[in-house]
Order: sequence, then C-alpha cells, then structure tokens
Amino acid sequence: MTATPKTIEPSLIIRGARVATPEGIRAASVHIAGGRITRVGAFDDVASGAELVEAGDALVFPGLVDTHVHVNEPGRTEWEGFSTATRAAAAGGVTTLLDMPLNSIPPTTTVAALEAKRDAALGRCAVDTGFLGGLVPGQAAELAPLHSAGVFGFKCFLCPSGVDEFPPMSARDLREAAPVLAALDALLMVHAEWPPTLELAAQISGDRRSYATWLAGRPAVAETEAVRFLIELAREWRIRVHVVHVSASETIELIDAARADGVQMTAETCPHYLSFAAEEISDGATEYKCAPPIREARHREALWEALARDRLDAVVSDHSPAPPAMKLREEGDFLRAWGGIASLQLRLPAVWTGARARGYPPERLAAWLCAGPARLTGLAARKGAIAVGLDADLVLWHPEQEFVVSHTELRHRHPITPWLGRTLAGVVEATYLRGERVYARGAADQPARGRLLARLDP
Repeated sequence: MTATPKTIEPSLIIRGARVATPEGIRAASVHIAGGRITRVGAFDDVASGAELVEAGDALVFPGLVDTHVHVNEPGRTEWEGFSTATRAAAAGGVTTLLDMPLNSIPPTTTVAALEAKRDAALGRCAVDTGFLGGLVPGQAAELAPLHSAGVFGFKCFLCPSGVDEFPPMSARDLREAAPVLAALDALLMVHAEWPPTLELAAQISGDRRSYATWLAGRPAVAETEAVRFLIELAREWRIRVHVVHVSASETIELIDAARADGVQMTAETCPHYLSFAAEEISDGATEYKCAPPIREARHREALWEALARDRLDAVVSDHSPAPPAMKLREEGDFLRAWGGIASLQLRLPAVWTGARARGYPPERLAAWLCAGPARLTGLAARKGAIAVGLDADLVLWHPEQEFVVSHTELRHRHPITPWLGRTLAGVVEATYLRGERVYARGAADQPARGRLLARLDP
C-alpha cells in the first residue's frame, strides 16, 4: 500500500486576478511554505490558517533575475556596494542577482578573491546574490577551483575592460583556456568587441563632446568580428559561449546561423539598447556612455524584433555605476568619461515601457527578465518562475501606473542614469524573497535577508 503524501500547509498565500504562471496570466493563489512555492491554485483556493496577501489589481510576477551586475565591492565601494545595489534590486523587483568579477578589487579570478567577495557581501544583501568568476590571461588553472567553489560561469573581455586589474583575453589565451572550459562544461560570458577593429576606429578624430565620435570609435563591425571568432571557438571546442550586451542587429543574424548549425551560443541585451537611440543623444550627455555603445534606432528595433521571436535569451541590466565625477558630465568628454550605465532598479519599468509601446503583453517580460536569465546560468531549478518547488520569489507591480524617474527614489549609491526625468510605466508595489517581504513601496527598508548563492546549492 502506498502512503499518501503529507500535505504541506502554507504559511503564506499571495493571490491575485493576474498571476504570471508559465502557462500564462490567470487568476491564481500562490501557496508558500518554508520559503518555497508549494501550490499554485485557483483564486479561491485559500487555506484558513495561512496569512493572506491580496494583490488587488497588481500583476504577480516571478522575482526578476539579473545575471549581469557590477557591484564593485570590495575595493570600489565608492562606486556601489552590496548594501546599496541589492536594495536597489529589491525596489526594482529583482530577487536574484549575479555579481560580475570586475570592477571589484581584487577581481574574482581566484578562490581567495571569491572568498573576499563573499565576506564583503555576507549579511549585507537584501536579495539573493551569486557570483561569476573572471577569466584573464595566465589564469586558466584557476578555472576548475573557482568552478568547484560555486561560481555560475566565467566572464572575459576581448578588448580592454577599463580597469587594469582585469586585462583582456587574446585569441591565443582563449584557445588555451577552451579545453578547461570544455571539461568543466562551464559557461563562458564574453564582452565581444574585436581589438584590431577598435584600434583602426580609434584613429578617427572628432569632437570629443559629440556622441557620434564615441559611436564611430566602437563600430558594429567590432562586435560582429568578435562574435565570428567566438562562434568558431565554440564550434571547435564544443564550449558554451554567451555573448553579453548585444547591441548590433548583425550580431543576431550571426548567432542565429551558428545555433542552427549546432553551436552552443546564447546572447543577452540590455534596457539601454532597447530604450535609446544614438540619434537622440545630445552632445556632452555622458550618462549615456557605455560599451558597446547605444546604436542607431534601426539596431534598437531589431533587438526588439529579436526578443519577440525568441532570438535573444534574456534582458539584463549590465548595471555599471561610478561616482558622478567619473562621468565628466560638466566637461562632456565622451572619450574620457567612464563607460557604464546604472539601471539595476529600473530594468522592469524601462523594458515594460518599451514593450507596451510596441504592443507586447506583460507576460513576455516574464521570459525576458525572469526565466531567461535563470535558465542561462543554471538557476532555473530554483528561480525565475511561479511554479511548485521553486523559491517563493515574487514581485507585485502595476503595469498601468506611470512615474517620473527621480534621484530621490533611486537606491543606487549614485543616482546618475539616462532615465532621470523620464516617465516610465510599471510601478513596483512589493517584492518577496522566499516568501518574506523585502521591499514595499513607501515603507522603510527591511532587514537584509538575501542569501549568498553557489552553483551547486540544492
């Protein structure tokens, strides 16, 4: 005789008329016990002993997953830090983030550096936080130890990263590291701009305050030439290669063709490439500077089309803040200013504003902002969807409500972002991490409840 499984009584139920499940948006009740989702029932399926949260007219979404964040701690906490970054994340509906191996000092290229970063993060994270390892020349021997220590993948640059302690990998360096990556079946995440093309473009002169000068120095062909090399590397060594922050329409075509040929390639883009266009950026507006650069409107629209057709795997922030002085806003010198955009808190409304304007329904964002990033980095068994057995990470937000981005509302350490003063749609009401509320609009910040994640965690 088979024993009847014991029913787990929920301690919390969140219900709403619009709940984004993997099958679509419907009225539902989300039952939570022990920090996990134990049932997704009908709207009226409510246990008498559980705390009940009524979502009202808010949309109940999986907690967002952001796998491309530069927290910069330890070593550059004047740029950001775990406390401010993760509180910004919670306010933006993000419940899980992965920290990039740079621009912290030391970068996460050894197990010792990983432990230093974990020490810095312990007890200070408002949301769950995991770590990516770095791949730099001469340190291929560190890959296996870092992989065993729980990093979710490895990041490298093909061109200078902007910080001396994280030098770029040459083609030869990557070919030497490829057998190790293949043996580990580790994800390689690559900043794809081809150095010879950049060196040629750098010879072009122009007004340093003009955005056109910056754009001309980082042409789309630099991205596509780098991706051509990465495709051949992935094909030859059968490794998993992920192209970060895709900015050019031609890149999508190359990756599509490679996938059709069986090459293991994935790709992401970012809110700034989906929101802005080079033609609209004023002289001296260095808050828009990033690399690869924001390109012309035709690239932006091609990226939206690629998302709609599932040709891109995720939209992540590439949150890369710096002190205002480093952006040189008064001087307006695009060539000297720090290249990076702060957007961790704004990813949901920024992407939704663009999606709504193009007629896409909100459920598409659950794939782009939640399930896609989780799947890319091996988190899908725990994060990224409202489904039984997954962590009870949820965000309640109002897609119809609008707000003006104000520096007083931003929780990043430095409220400098190209979205300041813009009207966005999508107001976050509350964020829940494993069933505990970590953000509520208008309320005081909650204690830091985030956990430090490792790749092999159950």
